[in-house]
Amino acid sequence: MQTHSLQDKRVLITHAHAFMGPALCEVFALHGATVIASTEPLLSAGAVASLVAAAERVDILVVNLAIPAPTTEVTLVSEEEWNDTFEALVHPLPRLFQAVLPAMIERRAGKILVMGSASALRGMKRASTYSAARGAQLAYVQAVGVEVAIHNVQVNAIAQNFVDNVTYFPAEVQANPRFQERLKREVPLGRLVGAKEDAEFAAYLCSEPAGCFVGQVFPVCGGWVPR
Repeated sequence: MQTHSLQDKRVLITHAHAFMGPALCEVFALHGATVIASTEPLLSAGAVASLVAAAERVDILVVNLAIPAPTTEVTLVSEEEWNDTFEALVHPLPRLFQAVLPAMIERRAGKILVMGSASALRGMKRASTYSAARGAQLAYVQAVGVEVAIHNVQVNAIAQNFVDNVTYFPAEVQANPRFQERLKREVPLGRLVGAKEDAEFAAYLCSEPAGCFVGQVFPVCGGWVPR
């Protein structure tokens, strides 16, 4: 991909300090974008509205949301855990989308990419709350993607797992021999996908040449989810 593919584009990246945020900010800037890196928790409609207003024009929205994944057995999941997880991972989506889409539709140009999780594509034990929230993200992307495509606005998602990032695979986890054995056992690639590998793909999906993808979910997980 050419380094000028995002030249003059204003890119809003949420939770820029967590999950894929640092790599996304670095790679998008290298491709010429003006990066608006937000670290706000986005737990209210007012916070989202203020963020988008302060960002002024948003050509590309990258919804990067992350929380420590709950690992509660399904019979022990509390209503508080369920609600808190959806409040952090799901409820910001319609607020963000509704804040940026009207201008994108009016300009007949815009891209939204959600950094999601492959836990929504393959069953995982003790992950019912997290997987359900990540699944809701992907379903929302698919529905909105086909709705706004007629306006030349592309909405897609990356569903990832086993990608190097500070939130889910910090250095201490990666250094654990048991984790290394798990990688070799569960991931055909035999290693974590690099943060920059993932971010480069995200940058491509947000570039002008990637104008034909509509409401699609792209697994990035080293083969953990069969295609």
